[in-house]
Amino acid sequence: MSQRLFPKLTMVILSLAAAVPVFSQVAPAATQGGLPITVGVGLSDYDLDWGYGSRMVGISVYFDWDLFNLPGPLRNLSIQAEGNDISYGRPARLPIMRQDTGMGGLKYTYRHYPNLLLYVKYMGGIGSIDFPNTSNPYYTHDTFAVWAPGVGVEYLIWRKLWVRGDYEYQVWNQAFGPRDLTPQGFTIGGSYHFRSTYAH
Repeated sequence: MSQRLFPKLTMVILSLAAAVPVFSQVAPAATQGGLPITVGVGLSDYDLDWGYGSRMVGISVYFDWDLFNLPGPLRNLSIQAEGNDISYGRPARLPIMRQDTGMGGLKYTYRHYPNLLLYVKYMGGIGSIDFPNTSNPYYTHDTFAVWAPGVGVEYLIWRKLWVRGDYEYQVWNQAFGPRDLTPQGFTIGGSYHFRSTYAH
């Protein structure tokens, strides 16, 4: 992840972590079993929305804090922070292309099945991009506001280890003019749930 983006992502994560104690209270017995935290890492494959043949791969990391103590169906909400570094497998015509994002937002999880979790999410944050520019070689980097809805699924494979599949549609707000840049892609990875019980 770029050096400019890392401090901003760190601030997002710390701000979210500081806000979590507002929701904290003693958890009911059905949801005991560890901290309400999930951490994960995955391999991402994205279409960068930079013309034909602009797919690249990268690494994603994510952190979830489940808000189990909220009332009713709101207890399925969690706060998520996510960082993506899409910088590998560059096409020959895009020798310096790179897209990094650092985002935070809310995730809602459907927990009906004991070994299967379905979720939707909505994230917002900052995107950093390196790009080729033949008309101005001194302008090859910029940052933009990014919004990203997404959906995903997690499946329990062993104890607290889950495999996660995630689809995300990013909107880089008015990047390079009135048009939005809309990278989108899939992430396949693993996650570790520190809390083992999901009875509601």
